[in-house]
Amino acid sequence: MSATAGTKAIFAALTANLGIALAKFVAFVFTGSASMMAESVHSVADSGNQALLLLGRKRAERPRSKAHPFGYGRERFFYAFIVAVVLFTVGAVFSLYEGWHKFGDPHPVESPIWAFGVLSFAIVLECFSFWTAISESNRVRGRQGWVAFIRRSKAPELPVVLLEDLAALLGLIIALMGVSLAVVTGDGRWDGVGSMAIGVLLAVIAIVLAIETKSLLIGESAHEDVEREIVTALEAGDEIERVIHLRTEHIGPEELLVAAKIAIRHDDTANEVAHGINAAEQRVRAAVPIARLIYLEPDLYEAAKRPSDTTSG
Repeated sequence: MSATAGTKAIFAALTANLGIALAKFVAFVFTGSASMMAESVHSVADSGNQALLLLGRKRAERPRSKAHPFGYGRERFFYAFIVAVVLFTVGAVFSLYEGWHKFGDPHPVESPIWAFGVLSFAIVLECFSFWTAISESNRVRGRQGWVAFIRRSKAPELPVVLLEDLAALLGLIIALMGVSLAVVTGDGRWDGVGSMAIGVLLAVIAIVLAIETKSLLIGESAHEDVEREIVTALEAGDEIERVIHLRTEHIGPEELLVAAKIAIRHDDTANEVAHGINAAEQRVRAAVPIARLIYLEPDLYEAAKRPSDTTSG
């Protein structure tokens, strides 16, 4: 994923959420609606989440250090995981609490016109943010379906913004339904039900985000098609007979670690092996530009048939 695409989507979401949060708080003051309060906190949490994503991108750009020789690329995974935690603790838990409190002590929604107006305004802004995230995602997801894109993407920002915006839109619709039912029936408990439904929705989205970003945080290999490209590039030269096994791991969204044991010819000299490895690394970097760190271990294929060396990557 290009840095520009992710940053544009984040800024669009941040701008929309700040405006929405302010409008919702104003509506809550005039209506006393639990759903509006839940949605206000949800938008504040979302704004903080976008700030965390931007912070993660900035910190990931730091140069390698002695303490972190592979760089800081995983900072983006870490801050995306924090977003999931914030969405659950601040958004979901607060919405559930507020809804339960309102359900146990219901009171009519005051000045509902404020709630309807602000929710309509928020839906328009959220649609703008969601459309921006969809447009930016379409540039990089290729032929992947949306579920596959969210699960396979190594850059966390667009999947996070997509899921947040989806949750926000659904939350707004739920809030609109809760307030409407409370006004029509005169039963304020519907407002509490709406708030609790928003809390459940946010909890589900947060859990999905946590699962996906946790996998990236602890280390994921490259996609199978990328690994095939690496093997093809390694075996394209005469100096390598075959790849015995391959290991890859993303140390950042656009940075891949490649480690492989390669079979060389029996009669190659040390000089020929060294030149062959250098040529193989150049081919891999040309085929897979994100392969920044490459470590190749030469071996003889017959010797590599020992049980401890036959594990395939």
